[in-house]
Amino acid sequence: MGLRINQNIAAQNAYRSLSVSDNQMSKSLEKLSSGFRINRAADDAAGMAISEGLRSQVGGLKVAVRNAQDGVSVVQTAEGALNEVHSILQRMRDLGVQAGNDSNNDKARANIATEVSSLNDELKRIGDSTNFNGTKLLNGNATPLKFQVGADGDANSQIAVDLSSIDVTDIAAKLGGNSKSFDVATPTLVEGDMSFNITGSTDPDVTVSLGAAGDHKTVQDVADTLNNNSGFAEKFSASVDKDNKLIVTSKTGDNADVTFTLPTAGVADDGVAATPGMQFKTAADAQAAVNLIDSKIEQVSTARAKLGAYQNRFEHTIANANVAVENLSASESRIRDTDMAQEMMSYTRSQILTQAGTAMLSQANQSQQGVLSLLR
Repeated sequence: MGLRINQNIAAQNAYRSLSVSDNQMSKSLEKLSSGFRINRAADDAAGMAISEGLRSQVGGLKVAVRNAQDGVSVVQTAEGALNEVHSILQRMRDLGVQAGNDSNNDKARANIATEVSSLNDELKRIGDSTNFNGTKLLNGNATPLKFQVGADGDANSQIAVDLSSIDVTDIAAKLGGNSKSFDVATPTLVEGDMSFNITGSTDPDVTVSLGAAGDHKTVQDVADTLNNNSGFAEKFSASVDKDNKLIVTSKTGDNADVTFTLPTAGVADDGVAATPGMQFKTAADAQAAVNLIDSKIEQVSTARAKLGAYQNRFEHTIANANVAVENLSASESRIRDTDMAQEMMSYTRSQILTQAGTAMLSQANQSQQGVLSLLR
């Protein structure tokens, strides 16, 4: 074997091996410090693509679980209000049964009618005010509430909650009776006076000035103008139903038709007869009222059962999504996370090889010093 100094092959070989060992040790350090087996696409291109897809699905499912929990909250809000509606209806029914007894005189029955009227006002308030984040829940909203409970963008990832059959404001209107609806197609055209009275009543008409055209922007503005009139508010109440119609209801409890004189523009009678409600003037009236209340109790019971079914569905959806999150997270972990024990073995091996390679590179560099002895 000859001695050559221009090319130190032994040193080059040691350096190459040292570079490989040092690179492997650096990668092991990166994996151990980050906890990830894949820190860049070059570490495992296919595994990176698969794990990113799994990560997206897991993230989407976690948000979907929160969405479903919001759905449970919405249903619980509505169902909690209906629980109180049930209590009010049961009290109204008790009063109806009490009014059915002829031991009551006219004054006693009038007092019963007063309490029932007050309870019915509370029903209407509950229907108008119950909301979740500004969305009214008990006014017969015809638009289903959609909840994204899946990680994907297909139709099966949503649950639609239909609250259109749960209309407490309508229940209050039907129980209150003597309600009349009007079409207000263009609120800005409403102007002039509108008069109200009970057929056969000797009381003077209640007349409300609705002002000039342009004073009202919405049907609710018209209802507010009517309710703000003290004479009107004493005998009537105005509201807006889910079809955006103006509803005027008598507070007297009489079944006689309510008569209305319409203003010259903006408001039209929709042709629907006034709705009779509860009366307690006679035992027969009280029995009819009890039957009417029974029908509304059944309606609310059906609505609560529907809400309970929605809540159960949401809770099963949450449980299923949480299981999916757990399994998909485990799958992503197997692809992307570092096996710390195995990586420590690789790191220790690379560390020893690096130390040995450094020592051998030093020895290879020293080996060429023997040429100097031939030059003396």
